[in-house]
Amino acid sequence: MTKYCLTVTCATTRGIVAAIATFLADHGCNITDSSQFDDAETGQFFMRVSFDSQEGAELEALEADFAKIAEDFAMQFAFHDESVKMKVVIMVSRFGHCLNDLLYRVRIGALPVEIVAVISNHMDYQKVVVNSDIPFHCIRVTKENKPQAEAAIMKVVEESGAELIVLARYMQILSDEMCTKMSGRIINIHHSFLPSFKGANPYKQAFARGVKLIGATSHYVTADLDEGPIIEQDTVRITHAQSPDDYVSLGRDVESQVLARAIHAHANHRVFLNGNKTVVFQASPGSYSSEKMG
Repeated sequence: MTKYCLTVTCATTRGIVAAIATFLADHGCNITDSSQFDDAETGQFFMRVSFDSQEGAELEALEADFAKIAEDFAMQFAFHDESVKMKVVIMVSRFGHCLNDLLYRVRIGALPVEIVAVISNHMDYQKVVVNSDIPFHCIRVTKENKPQAEAAIMKVVEESGAELIVLARYMQILSDEMCTKMSGRIINIHHSFLPSFKGANPYKQAFARGVKLIGATSHYVTADLDEGPIIEQDTVRITHAQSPDDYVSLGRDVESQVLARAIHAHANHRVFLNGNKTVVFQASPGSYSSEKMG
């Protein structure tokens, strides 16, 4: 039995849910999970529907037949085959905790993506990546060669067919042009101290100030540095008895978890851009097993 999901964004109006449910029923489909949100502030409606195609409906046929409904409601929509893993390029510099965590989650099947390449501006993780049978590309970036370096990065992305770039502690600022071209398709992770603790050694700065909570934020990348729409966040409590090294260790752990959850939501088409914010539909208990997350 083929499993698909449908994502829809449009202006709020009556009859949207009924039209979608009727369409799926008429095409021999059974809804297994459905989430929707009506944003009263923006007047936008968001919906994600998982369904089984009991009569073997083809994705292309569903898309073609749904076009009339989409036109009636001025919808942006997409059908997705849930068995197809999203292709991802990971970019990393010299901190490897997020990269190693993602490699492990993919290996055990806890993250529904295919890592098609890893790009770094250093050689530190070449062996780790190659040993995982993933192409590794070292593309060094300087002020002088930044346009050429980004062109090389985009060549890897395009030739690999990647749908998403993940900045797993990649310590280079992307150009406005690249951010615009890949809008909604680059996910970053950073410590949640910004803007209070900018610059080097943020965890040592936090220790010096005696903070009681540290955390991480995963967001889409925009031209505004570290200010893109937020996908996922989390925190961990700190006590006065813990050292700066403890802060670093706990911070890296929460960064890895938050980034993985953000990628998981994006890869399962559960994240919708809503202006400067996002709508993130959580998996229901009945569908979670098919979207297992370690």
